[in-house]
Amino acid sequence: MFANERGGILITAQMEERAREIEESRRPLRCVTFMRDDFKIEDAKEVISEAYKSEENTKTLILGAKSFTVPAQNALLKILEEPPRNIIFILLAPNKSTFLPTVRSRLSLSQEHHPHIHESLSIALKNLDLSGLFAFVKEHDRLKKHDAKELIERLMYQAIHVEKLSLSTQQLDGFDKALRLIELNSRFQSVLVIVLMNFIKEVKRGR
Repeated sequence: MFANERGGILITAQMEERAREIEESRRPLRCVTFMRDDFKIEDAKEVISEAYKSEENTKTLILGAKSFTVPAQNALLKILEEPPRNIIFILLAPNKSTFLPTVRSRLSLSQEHHPHIHESLSIALKNLDLSGLFAFVKEHDRLKKHDAKELIERLMYQAIHVEKLSLSTQQLDGFDKALRLIELNSRFQSVLVIVLMNFIKEVKRGR
């Protein structure tokens, strides 16, 4: 599944199912699974404690969550880079943007196809006006962090692959900035407005 023998990161919408498959594939070797909605610092400490329990045979630690907090990821950095003897880490999440670049750099990454990300949204970016912008923002202003990140990724996919727009540097940077702001718990309504306003400006310049 992963090029790196230390394990890796798997981006999948079917986290629990994939965790079970990994457990089955590694039998009779031991697997310990930590499945959470939001992976926090206390969960990271529990994982680290489990990783340092001595093992004669290979043990796989599976960490799955819709979101991983920044403190939790920072706490895991050292052990991911230098895991104890016979310990393999596999991290599961629905979005690649869930993980800090420093975490992604330590493990190989595989990504499953996500059909739902490719579905068209109820918005036309190339013809976006203010009324359409605010209607879309109102429809999506109460999303949780992982759903908010997914929506930003879907918007970017729609712009590039569905509407086939040639995005400016400002528009691309807007998507990157949005993902960072969501991770910092910024108000999603404001983040979404920032992303979409870039498309309204583009329309006006093209007239």
